[in-house]
Amino acid sequence: MRFVIEKRDNKSKAMAFAVPVVSFIVSLLLGAIVLAASKVNPFEAYGAMINGAFGTARRFQYTIVESIPLLMCGLGVGIAFRLKFWNIGAEGQYIWGAIGITWVMQFWKFLPVTMLLPVGLVVGMALGAVWAGVPGFLKAQWSVDETLTTLMLNYVAIGFAEYLYFNIWKAPLGNMGTPEFPQAAWLPSIWGKVHSGLYIALALVVILWFMLYKTRWGFELNMIGKNPKAARYQGVSIKRNIVLAMLISGAICGLAGSMNTAAIAHRLTKGVDGGYGFTGIIIAWMAGLNPFASIIVAVVMAALTTGAGQLQIAMKLPESMGAVLQGLVLIPLLAGSIFTEHKLKLIKKEAI
Repeated sequence: MRFVIEKRDNKSKAMAFAVPVVSFIVSLLLGAIVLAASKVNPFEAYGAMINGAFGTARRFQYTIVESIPLLMCGLGVGIAFRLKFWNIGAEGQYIWGAIGITWVMQFWKFLPVTMLLPVGLVVGMALGAVWAGVPGFLKAQWSVDETLTTLMLNYVAIGFAEYLYFNIWKAPLGNMGTPEFPQAAWLPSIWGKVHSGLYIALALVVILWFMLYKTRWGFELNMIGKNPKAARYQGVSIKRNIVLAMLISGAICGLAGSMNTAAIAHRLTKGVDGGYGFTGIIIAWMAGLNPFASIIVAVVMAALTTGAGQLQIAMKLPESMGAVLQGLVLIPLLAGSIFTEHKLKLIKKEAI
């Protein structure tokens, strides 16, 4: 007898729920093995991380702040993933959002200071959309592989940002990064370190859920992702939807970059390439491309990052252990995701 993998006739809703849950449990077990190999008690280490992420009001605020750009990047790439367009370029699109708002803050002095923030956010969205639209157009027009183009464009964006804050946009007197934004143009706080970008992110969750599940456009994206030939037969424009989805995907990631820069760093600096776009890929997959589920996953991934600091203090582990644990989340998820649309079937050996 032998096992074979067969495609399901219908996508299993039970497996769509079970796979992320089981994958996360497996990732915790793998993380425990890594922690044990580092000669620390896994239960104590996980407890220290939870305490570091949620132990006090201030720590909880930092976790929420960290989850905002992660959530938005997850929402952005999730749109492209729905039609099986592998947007690996959210990091670059995020960075262009940060570049866009910095450009407005530093050089658009003809605007009233109260207008710098909204205009900067719009410009950041536009640059993120353009950066994502390039590989979208290449894919739609000439079937250029989007994994390669989106991935490589990340490093172009990172290099260009470094050129700006280390050279031509650098603040005087040797300060790190660009000049600080006017304080009146910062994204306002709503609870300690938590800024009003939280409202924007949650509003996007509701808007995208409605667009993806309750509109014709969302139905078309889903159809293209599942069966492009059937979608084309039904008169759905695959090229138009690829470009449109990538423009919206890039705009959301660009908005994440411009918001986080206006709320946290208040300048373009080294921390702009913080890995939010790459982590957003994990969030989109773990959430099953569901906007509401992305909220929970984003908070969990943010907690792994903010809690890693406590690992360093309490358990004497390097802070990079948080990144290791994040990576271990993705491996079981990718391995298990095949079972949402496929099933194992036992084939008995035929009698001779």
